[in-house]
Amino acid sequence: MNTRSAVRLALTFALFAGTATTLSACNTVAGAGKDVSSVGHDLSHGANYTQDKWHQAMPQAATH
Repeated sequence: MNTRSAVRLALTFALFAGTATTLSACNTVAGAGKDVSSVGHDLSHGANYTQDKWHQAMPQAATH
């Protein structure tokens, strides 16, 4: 396993662990909605971060 794969695996694990923690903490329907929204924002942030790092490592792969 190379370093990039290890980092991606660690980020994926952290995302799932955070999701499990967030979802287990919600007590109401409104709280669950906020938790799901927060997870969506975190997922979007993580995807953008990963994409930016990918494009920094491989500028020729940029699509935007």
